[in-house]
Amino acid sequence: MDEARTRQIIELALAGGWLCPSVRAGDRGRALVVHDLDRVQSRVEELRAAFPASTLHAVAIKANPVGGVLDHLVGLGCGLEAASRAELRLALDRLPPERIVYDAPARTMDELRLALESGVHLNLDRLGELERVRALLGGARPRGRIGLRVNPGIGAGRVQATSTAVAGSKFGADLLHEEAEIIEAFVQNEWLRGLHVHVGSYGMSLEQIAEGAASIAALAERIEAAGGRVDHLDLGGGMPDEGGTFAELAGAIEAAAPGVLGGERGLVTEMGRSIHAAAGLALSRVEAVRITGGRRLATIHLGADLFVRAVYRPAWWRHRITVHAPDGSPRQGPKAPWDVVGPLCFSGDRLAKGLLLPEVFEGDIVAVHDAGAYTLSMWSRYNSRPAPGVLAVTGDRAVMVKAEEAEAEIVGFWGA
Repeated sequence: MDEARTRQIIELALAGGWLCPSVRAGDRGRALVVHDLDRVQSRVEELRAAFPASTLHAVAIKANPVGGVLDHLVGLGCGLEAASRAELRLALDRLPPERIVYDAPARTMDELRLALESGVHLNLDRLGELERVRALLGGARPRGRIGLRVNPGIGAGRVQATSTAVAGSKFGADLLHEEAEIIEAFVQNEWLRGLHVHVGSYGMSLEQIAEGAASIAALAERIEAAGGRVDHLDLGGGMPDEGGTFAELAGAIEAAAPGVLGGERGLVTEMGRSIHAAAGLALSRVEAVRITGGRRLATIHLGADLFVRAVYRPAWWRHRITVHAPDGSPRQGPKAPWDVVGPLCFSGDRLAKGLLLPEVFEGDIVAVHDAGAYTLSMWSRYNSRPAPGVLAVTGDRAVMVKAEEAEAEIVGFWGA
């Protein structure tokens, strides 16, 4: 997020009283997550322009489950991708079932029954789920589309933890060792009509993502040659962490699998981080400043609770950090190394170490950028601190779409 938009958002948060930089404000306005809905819209428009108009763009709920943000996506014409029963409920409350995709590696019979009864697009995660679905259907036809996720075995990207197309992955039927069984499953179960691939959510190259898409396109041809049928291809999500546009992704897929984007089969995408990340801004008051052991420390109200990945795996996930005066203007002046530390009771709760920043003061505002995906959805309960509120911004208008978590809610979670 550029400097002008960041300052505008901070000023809106200050004007509405949602952010209170003065330490005398106590608990009030200590931290806030802001989602720029204009940025979300521009990313969705870029995605839709890159793929055929009939493509279902089912945005991953797990990236950002905040209701107001999901409502905005639905209003833009997006579908939703769910990975748990609660996420499925969030989607069914907002969309007709044919615009919902349901993926998960550990579904119970009850979860499968709900998916089948509701008629959502169900992607089976392994061949073993076929038996459960057959038992639940009892010979009847499913209400919604059913597909099968496959692991093409193309290998890992830059981030091992988010690479899912590796040997031994917990996701998908193993294409390298189970191809004959996969093809037979489509021949024997005429309602099995879709193929799904997702090689990784982050750290994959455009070429690897395209290779995954090409693998299921080729598999679909072999299935149909054997007497089965494939009506739709789910290309999953994921974008390179070093950049790349949706148009470049579509170009890479078309180069690897000519005709897929303009063919007769329906297409689905499941983007998440690439839609949300850059739209998010986490803001916190600087509660304390100290110099100890020769290090400058700025303590804020967000740390490993909100930025789980960045704190525990800083080599893989990083966030740009800027410091602002209490009025929202960027701090200026000579820079020195600063550690930006969070509020949790362990020494590793550190968002930045030795980051060059201007002089930081108590009551300043720290802005953590690219905070729109896999942050609040991964909120940690450690130390039982309240999850921050979420402010949605469109143009120069701001609306609180999720209040800060109340202390009573936390106590209730643990059992009063």
